[in-house]
Order: sequence, then C-alpha cells, then structure tokens
Amino acid sequence: MKRILLLFTVLTLIFTGCSAPTKKESGGKRPQATAYRTNHTEPMNTRGRTVPVKPREKTKPPAAKPHIDTIGFLEVDNPKTAVAAVNQAAPNLTYVSFFSYRVRSDGSLIPLNDTAPLITTRKNGAVPMLVITNFANGNFQSDIAHRIFTNKAASRKLIANVIRVMKQKGYRALNVDFEHLHPQDRHLYNSFLTTLVPLAKREGFIVSTALAPKQSDHDRGPWHGAHDYAFHGKIADFVILMTYEWGWTGGPPMAVSPVPQIRKVIEYAITKIPARKIIMGAPLYGYDWTLPYKKGGPPAKRISPKEADTLAHQKGIKVRYSKRDEAPWFRYTDRAGKRHEVWFEDAQSIQAKFNLVKQYGLHGISYWVLGESFPENWTMLRDNFHINKF
Repeated sequence: MKRILLLFTVLTLIFTGCSAPTKKESGGKRPQATAYRTNHTEPMNTRGRTVPVKPREKTKPPAAKPHIDTIGFLEVDNPKTAVAAVNQAAPNLTYVSFFSYRVRSDGSLIPLNDTAPLITTRKNGAVPMLVITNFANGNFQSDIAHRIFTNKAASRKLIANVIRVMKQKGYRALNVDFEHLHPQDRHLYNSFLTTLVPLAKREGFIVSTALAPKQSDHDRGPWHGAHDYAFHGKIADFVILMTYEWGWTGGPPMAVSPVPQIRKVIEYAITKIPARKIIMGAPLYGYDWTLPYKKGGPPAKRISPKEADTLAHQKGIKVRYSKRDEAPWFRYTDRAGKRHEVWFEDAQSIQAKFNLVKQYGLHGISYWVLGESFPENWTMLRDNFHINKF
C-alpha cells in the first residue's frame, strides 16, 4: 500500500510540475511596476524635442523642470495686433510688459492705447507690467532722464503719475527701462530708484529694471556706464539683462544673441546680483542684411524665425549653424540680384539659451518682442520649464 501511495505521489509531481514557491506565493508583496518603462510608445525629451523611445532602450527619469518667470515685451502701436500677439504668447508668460509709457522731462507720461491688450493679458492669466522709458524721437534720450534725476519736482510728478496709472489701469508690476544715459548720471539714477522703488512696493507692485549687457564694471559707455548692476540687484525685485542686439539693424551681419557673449554677461552679473534675481533676455527675431555691409548703409530688416525658415526653404538654401555663436544663418540672392545674409533663431539656438538659464539657476527668461512668429520656442519652453503663474 505504501508503494502504491509513493508511486501515485511521484506521478502527480511529474504531470503537474513542481517548483519552489515565489515571493508572491509565500505571502510576499507583488513587485511594483517600473516607473519608467521601455515601451516604444512613450516619449522622451531631447534638446527640447519629443522623440519616440526605441524598443528595449534604457531610459532615465526626466530631470526635474525648474520653475521660472517668463516675460514678453509687447509693442502697443496697434491695439488689434497687440491683442493677437498676447493671445498667442500669454499662456506661456508670467508677465506681459507693455512697451512703453514714455517719460517727458517734466514728469508727465505719454500713454499707450492699452485697454484691449490689458484685458487680454489678464484673461490669459499673465501679469501686466508697465514699462517706463526715456524714449523719444526714435531713440533713448539721455537729457530726458537727466532732467528727471536732477529736478525734484519733475521726479515727484513722474513717480506720482506712474503709481496713478498703474492703479487706474490694473498694472501689477513695473519695469524701469532708462537707457543711453550719461555715464556720470550713475549715482543720480541710483538715487532716483531709491525714491521710486520703495514707494511702488508700498503699493504692492513688483518692481524690476532693465540692464544693458555688461561684461565688467569697466564698461562705461552711454549704454552701460550708468547701469550699476550691484545696486539694481539690491533694490529691485529682479533685473532683466538685455542680452541681445549684438547683431543689430545698423551694424554688420552677426548673431543677434550669441551664446558666448551672453555667458560672459551672466558670469559677470552673478558676481554682483543673486542668480535668483536675474532674468536673461532672448530675441524672438533675427535680421536680414543687404550685402556688402556698409556703415550708414541700408538698415537690416527685422525678420521672424518662421519667416527666415520659410525664405530659406523657398530659395532652396541650406541653413548653416554657427557652433561658436549657437545661431543659424544663411545667404541668398534676391530678385534684383543683391546678396543678403540672415541671422535668426531656431529650436537649437533657443535650447542653448534655455540651457544657460538652467546652468546658472536664473530667475527666468524675457523675450523681445512679442508678435514675431516662432512657434517652436513656446513648445520647447514648456518642455524645459514650469512657468510661474500668479
């Protein structure tokens, strides 16, 4: 009988199979599913673009996206055009900066027709920022600013007008963009800010300043000398570095915003200003120069990245990329037989600028100027960062 039972047991094991119990079978917990699988349908990020993951390709958890402030400067010459530009960009912006309320030497302001774009800005969840400038007759005027700095009555009138307009129209932030100042007015400008900024903050407004791109405190020309990085970094909530216009409409063909030059400005700025208070400027445009370039000759024409890309495609021209400047460019011949050189921005160049924001831990990025078509920028901006909204 024992032999029969033993034979029965052996036959049962042969036909049903026998193995050691698993953790699950022995009461262990079910292993958790891997958080980042190698399924080829899942996307991964590379240089701001989304591409499919290859089957069985090992992936790592995506790097945490920094939270940043984003700013878009808006020209309000045409309210209808301005509204369209805001609707396109404001969902991706913390602030929309209205450029600009122009200061007169007596402290009065030349207003903007800003009612419609202000409404649109708020509907899109962005903070409207009022920009005041010493701009007149096609350029920034040193004498207008000097008059404000040296005339107490004009200075008081200007500050009162700025606060009144901001309250009446619903602006919540202020940017002071005084440029091309007399270099010797550096301390006068600091003194003006010492009065303005606390009064504006007392009303609950965020206050920033715009700074010319300096690479050392020895930069003393009219565009740089009066901008005291250390002082602005202390008194303002944040500063905007205008890191563009190396290539400009009146100059020779070159990258508008070359990365090596931006890097030098940032590396100087962080010795004077905390990185968390620095907003890096970036262009949403390029320029088309007629060749050969001659000083005083025809100015370069502003061109959007999309227009530049379309032009190169229509001409059947391969776009080149400057590894030194991190910027695309090409040359072409127009119908009149004239040669042109175009420098602009593309996905690769804007990613290089995003990388600077991350590398130096900056507060954010500021765009000049809304209304220029560059759709890749906004997609890549969201891929790289979480955008602060208030």
